[in-house]
Amino acid sequence: MQGCDDGQREIYDVDAVAGHLLPPGSVFAFLAAHRRELFPDDAFADLFSSQNGRPSIPADVIASVMVLQTLHNLSDREAAEALTYDLRWKAACGFALTETSFHPTVLVYWRKRLAASDRPHRIFEAVTAVIAQSGALSGRKRRALDSTILEDAVARQDTVTQLVGQIRRVGREIPGADVSVAGLTGHDYSQPGKPDIAWDDRDARDELVSRLVTDALALLGSINVHILNKKQQETVALLALVAGQDVEPADGSDGTDGRWRIARRVAPDRVISTVDPDARHAHKSRQKKIDGYKAHVNAEPDTGLVTAAMLTKASGSQNSDAARGGELLAADVSIGEQNIDVLGDSAYGSGGLLTEIHAAGHRPIIKPMPLGRAVPGGFTIDDFTVDETLQTVTCPAGNVRSLSPKRRASFGSSCQACPLMAQCTTAKSGKKMQIHPLDQVRREHRVTAQDPDFQALYRQHRPMIERTLAWMTRGARRVRYRGVAKNNAGWVIRAAAINLKRLLNLGLTSQNGVWALG
Repeated sequence: MQGCDDGQREIYDVDAVAGHLLPPGSVFAFLAAHRRELFPDDAFADLFSSQNGRPSIPADVIASVMVLQTLHNLSDREAAEALTYDLRWKAACGFALTETSFHPTVLVYWRKRLAASDRPHRIFEAVTAVIAQSGALSGRKRRALDSTILEDAVARQDTVTQLVGQIRRVGREIPGADVSVAGLTGHDYSQPGKPDIAWDDRDARDELVSRLVTDALALLGSINVHILNKKQQETVALLALVAGQDVEPADGSDGTDGRWRIARRVAPDRVISTVDPDARHAHKSRQKKIDGYKAHVNAEPDTGLVTAAMLTKASGSQNSDAARGGELLAADVSIGEQNIDVLGDSAYGSGGLLTEIHAAGHRPIIKPMPLGRAVPGGFTIDDFTVDETLQTVTCPAGNVRSLSPKRRASFGSSCQACPLMAQCTTAKSGKKMQIHPLDQVRREHRVTAQDPDFQALYRQHRPMIERTLAWMTRGARRVRYRGVAKNNAGWVIRAAAINLKRLLNLGLTSQNGVWALG
């Protein structure tokens, strides 16, 4: 408290006066007693230049506020207000009774410093070190992978809104572009809102789209991107993207005559908002469709402790569960040199991830990916024999075909007189196949998955990851920031906070400066 000596501050210190009222085993009580041990100043010293001295607010206070903020899903302003008015927060952070909080932008400042550092996730690392010292994961040789969709913080934009909004943005942010925007003839971009047309008239919509795309292309052609900085180049690139992702040449046009229409398909990696270009359409299942991000976790299933976490765009093969599963396992420092069982649903059953898991010496307890059938109730790939040595494929009727260099096989005319054709294919030209390069890996895994011990282990331990995801998303299903980088940082800090809360439930104590489970 400003203006108080140490004696006066102790009188007004919330922890000294009312610390005994904090619920035992709560995060508030733990931080009040141990925040300096968990988040020592030295662990954050590299964030600030030694010439400028240390910041006025200790690192342990900021880190504690970030943990409490994500636990209670508060904005920066709400967190700052809680530190001023909530006695639990004051006690946890060592604030005096009459002491006011820092400005909310201080949290923004610290997050930027952390993001730009060599260890952006050091709060998670600090809690991970406590887990290791406490022995919470000692002898636990299972890890479970899973993901969920988090809703974005912006509204989905249609094609017209994106085009108009991004043209306006280019006019604001690119030097000299405001003059070019003012000279565009397709729309008056100085007017707020969407153009006034008959929106239920398809011809009117296509005409408007034609004018907007023509304006966008003209604006792009007037800008020399080579003299722009990185942020300005990204702004121009986004305009180019939205000008092409949702449109196609009108009937009878090749696009050179300025006639366009909204495309009759959805781009696979479509930007859904120029306000948050990283947000994507997400499909966790055919029934569950959400716009936002994909949040991934790797956890020890019995304790529920998160051992690795990340957030990515919700679409793209590089962000699939199987693609990110290997990264999560590699980031899990708790595994060490031990061999573990890796549990996951069928989304993690790709040949690539199975190969990675085996190469690392681990055992995949992963539900195999479902097999497709060309004919309902008919044959699957497992009814065909693939000889990798001879590079041949043998069909259920005994016909043998060689694999092409691109691993294709065509049974062609031999299917016409085959009595099994009705169970094999509906193609009049006969069965054609594309054999995956890791087909053998997946076949072997499907055989292994039939073992009763495998199935019992999967049923017992894999569902436990759902509990961890429930803790991670309770009250926090919608992200608070824009972009992958900021939301990834927020997701990892939340994993640290949930882990700390879980450790306390498991009986975390500090005995002579050593963390242990009671």
